[in-house]
Amino acid sequence: MTLHERILTSKGQLTLGETPEGYDALVLADIARASEAPVLHIARDDARLSALAEALVFFAPDLEILKFPAWDCLPYDRVSPQSEVVAQRMATLARLVRLGESKKPLVVLATVNAALQRVPPHQLLEEGAWGAAAGDRIDLDGLLEYLTLNGYNRTGTVREPGEYAVRGGIVDLYPPDGDTALRLDMFGDTLEAIRTFDPEDQLTTGKRPRMDLVPVSEIHLDEEAIRRFRAGYVAAFGAVSDADPLYEAVSEGRKHHGMEHWLPLFHESLDTLFGYLDGSPITLDQLVDDARQSRLDLINDYYEARETALKMKNLEGTSFKPLPAAALYLDEEEWQKQLAERQVRIFTPFAQPDSDTSLSLGAKEGRSFAPERQQDGVNVFDALATHIRGLRAAKKRIALASWSAGARERLQGVLKDHGVENIAPTDDWASVLSSNPAMVHLLVLGLETGFETGDVAVISEQDVLGDRLVRRHRKKRADNFLKEASSLSPGDIVVHVDHGIGRFDGLQTIDVTGAPHDCVLLLYHGGDKLFLPVENIELLSRYGSDDTVVQLDRLGGTGWQARKAKLKERITEMAGELIKIAAARELKDAPKFVPQEGAFDEFCARFPFDETDDQLQSIEAVIEDLSLGRPMDRLVCGDVGFGKTEVALRAAFVAAMEGRQVAVVVPTTLLARQHYKTFLERFKGLPIRLGRLSRLVGTKEANQTREELANGQVDVIIGTHALLAKSIKFKDLGLLIVDEEQHFGVSHKERLKQLKADVHVLTLTATPIPRTLQLALSGVRELSIIATPPVDRLAVRTYVTPFDPVVIREAILREHYRGGQSFYVCPRIADLGEIEEFLREQVPEVKFITAHGQMTPSELEDKMTAFYDGQYDVLLSTTIVESGIDIPSANTLAIHRADMFGLSQLYQLRGRVGRSKSRAYAYFTTPATRKLTANAEKRLRVLQSLDSLGAGFTLASHDLDIRGAGNLLGDEQSGHIREIGYELYQEMLEEAVAQLRGEEGEGSDQWSPQINIGTPVLIPDHYVTDLDARMALYRRLSQVESRTEIDAFAAELIDRFGPLPEEVDSLLKIVEIKGFCRAAGIEKIDAGPKGAVLTFRDNAFANPVGLVEFINDERDRAKLRPDHKLVFKRAWDLSEDRLGGTFKLARKLSELAAETEAA
Repeated sequence: MTLHERILTSKGQLTLGETPEGYDALVLADIARASEAPVLHIARDDARLSALAEALVFFAPDLEILKFPAWDCLPYDRVSPQSEVVAQRMATLARLVRLGESKKPLVVLATVNAALQRVPPHQLLEEGAWGAAAGDRIDLDGLLEYLTLNGYNRTGTVREPGEYAVRGGIVDLYPPDGDTALRLDMFGDTLEAIRTFDPEDQLTTGKRPRMDLVPVSEIHLDEEAIRRFRAGYVAAFGAVSDADPLYEAVSEGRKHHGMEHWLPLFHESLDTLFGYLDGSPITLDQLVDDARQSRLDLINDYYEARETALKMKNLEGTSFKPLPAAALYLDEEEWQKQLAERQVRIFTPFAQPDSDTSLSLGAKEGRSFAPERQQDGVNVFDALATHIRGLRAAKKRIALASWSAGARERLQGVLKDHGVENIAPTDDWASVLSSNPAMVHLLVLGLETGFETGDVAVISEQDVLGDRLVRRHRKKRADNFLKEASSLSPGDIVVHVDHGIGRFDGLQTIDVTGAPHDCVLLLYHGGDKLFLPVENIELLSRYGSDDTVVQLDRLGGTGWQARKAKLKERITEMAGELIKIAAARELKDAPKFVPQEGAFDEFCARFPFDETDDQLQSIEAVIEDLSLGRPMDRLVCGDVGFGKTEVALRAAFVAAMEGRQVAVVVPTTLLARQHYKTFLERFKGLPIRLGRLSRLVGTKEANQTREELANGQVDVIIGTHALLAKSIKFKDLGLLIVDEEQHFGVSHKERLKQLKADVHVLTLTATPIPRTLQLALSGVRELSIIATPPVDRLAVRTYVTPFDPVVIREAILREHYRGGQSFYVCPRIADLGEIEEFLREQVPEVKFITAHGQMTPSELEDKMTAFYDGQYDVLLSTTIVESGIDIPSANTLAIHRADMFGLSQLYQLRGRVGRSKSRAYAYFTTPATRKLTANAEKRLRVLQSLDSLGAGFTLASHDLDIRGAGNLLGDEQSGHIREIGYELYQEMLEEAVAQLRGEEGEGSDQWSPQINIGTPVLIPDHYVTDLDARMALYRRLSQVESRTEIDAFAAELIDRFGPLPEEVDSLLKIVEIKGFCRAAGIEKIDAGPKGAVLTFRDNAFANPVGLVEFINDERDRAKLRPDHKLVFKRAWDLSEDRLGGTFKLARKLSELAAETEAA
């Protein structure tokens, strides 16, 4: 019997030796093709599962692959698993219930944790399926009831799997097993059409003939299940006391966060994953036994912790009554019984003796180039080229697997430089096997390590370059989200261009000349009210951060106008300064630096991440600036950990290789150490000497470094402001890199200015500078913004949970035992004591250190350094960790009283963890006994869902509590911003710069034509029910001007909400009229049954001659009154006539005004 036959046919367990990771996918594919039933592969953890899934898709595109992940929360947790995970589990089970449909071989990939967990019975999935085709008659109420019972969430806008929204005759829903969201068009009770749409921009993408839904929750909350749960809960835990939130919620038919951990009580019996795959062969990863053992121990530990906590009544927090482990999980005995009855294949990379229960397949792990990477003076690419030649000589087919298309392209270039011929990018495995054996194939495939068999060698990029951290691409277009996020919510402080600072109080519909009109209600000092028509909403801007205490202006008072005028002067002066600086620099010369082709590519290839698009653009811009021969002055903005340092490294490399010195100046010793470490690592093996200067460097070393700087022996120097001392002399400084410039004092900034005179300067900052300001200043100071986070930050699992000592204790200990550190953040210094006590009593196993902003800078720095060096396990602090530090080993964050923080603060804080390859956790705790304010709850909800948004969000300048965005010129700015609010300040500065440069902007006169026609102007609430969505639409409408934009906007509305009601039609028409009025300089139009009265802005018209002719043409029907108002007599009894007539008039006048400009 051949090896191949033995693998496919022998009964019982068989261990397959010499099957390294990567190669196992090929073996698994063969087993699946030969098997009648689906094959179940059990991976040891999530990372293996996704790596294997990717490899299978590449090596065996003919297989159908189903993933079955485990819940991504802990056993006996207070939080529910993420809806996406549950949705994927349910989709897979639903597919297994309908096995007859597939013609392809099927592989189910599960993890040990998933296979150990009991799952809902078959019956739930058989009964819970719901299908319909276009043209069917369906009962809409029945469908909505089905969605609610089966765990779909009702929202205003559908963005994630498992959500649905209803808008009149349109139902949007995102099925858990679908790759796209669906929009159902109902006409009465007929399903007219099923369209697919993109949850990003909510626009339709295509059509579907039919749809099938599966439950999205493992709990079917109908009356039967509720009755079963109540009886089971009482039977298991005795009579229920009054304050049991879980029991209350389920009794009322509401979802309760974390109720999945009582799954057995909702069903008569539970099944197992093995039960769904009767008779299937099973394959196991190596180390599955260890993973299973540690998982079972963990489950028992958590069960015991919950039991003990239940007995200790004095703990703050609500009680948690755990079900015995056997009710939720398989035990050792059951597991072995399931495996004993089936064909089982165990993969291991190690050789096995040839016997009845084991055999070896003869593949081995690919060669690792770690030794070459460690040696000085050895080029790892030379070693790779030699290795490839050796493989060619052995007549093996060769493939190199890169993590991304960009890395593949770069590798192709580097290999050519090192003399490797016949390289081709290849996108499928079949062509590797069928083409000329001498070719070297470059694949895009994320293998951790390569493998070699008798005739094929696959080398992974990671073998050559060391650990790669890869960002799984989930491109979310953040701007659409921002449009919605930037909408106003009641209570926000806003600024009206003419009336100053007021409070937004919501939308109100009032009657204007007999027709309903939506207005924004603003409250001013003394309770004065101002109604602003929605079509003029662009006169409002947000004031800035939510919680600032602001003095509201008086309506009709003069204070606001005076403040605005005074500021305008100051802003013009500032803009002048900026322009002067820029002009002076244009005239100076600086050395040209050009990167050396091959060397630069190799240096880049050492970067262990995929560059993000923004990062690549920044790098290209910097390199280009260096080669222009003018002093560069570029500012790179990006959040901490978004890869600004890499931009600096590449610039430093280019300058240092040209033989010039590079100085890197940072504000704190901690940052200096961090950068020094990074630079040391990346410049290893290059002919470049690094030096450092800071408080922590001994006197002897410091003196030597100064000396070497002066005589040119040190190429790159990294230090704090010690570098700015008078005693420091550079021999030949070519590039100055300043990190976090806003943290330097005035005297240091002066000294920096002297140094900057004619060297290239690169400034890095984490302070987000809003996009709009960037436009205004581009050209004054070259600016690059890095807005996409590098490694996918989905790594941070976010839990929002009432404070529960057991959960927090477990979280801190879990981090401690995996060798990491934790942050514990409190909102106020006063809270630190309480948490110190909690840590001392409840978590005595860990050492913690406390830090807060009232300590002296040096004391603070020493504490941070001690934590950075790993002397403590937990850093307990106020929000100072928000800025600037990057501690890769800290991967758990607990936040006390999360409801007291602003959104952006929570976001910044969460960005502090999840920097390395291990999974990061963030726990936002809220008081267990107190109810949250609506606003706090909304913030936390947004944050939990923000996992998927990446950082486009951080740059939502709307919501960033404007922390120091005013540091382009100096401190005086922040005072100005406080006076007139943030957005308006930005606009004024932008205009001032544009005017001084002689660019015609729209001028600083912000104004918005008023149009009263007596037609209904609003988006009715029966059309768009969600208030936030309505506000967002109004705000977007205010930026729409041209006909094409209006048409696109209308198309989007029809697509998302159904046919336009009459009111919305008039609203869009009025928006278009408003555009004409701006063009023609018409400030106000009042139209009634007898005609219209027009008021021109400043009583002037751009084309007086044309206007006179127009009035003459109209004869008696038009006249200019002495007060310069233009009167048109018409018979417009119906509001449609008025709308159409006004539209024609405004269009005609705008055409006239345009003629002069053309002339």
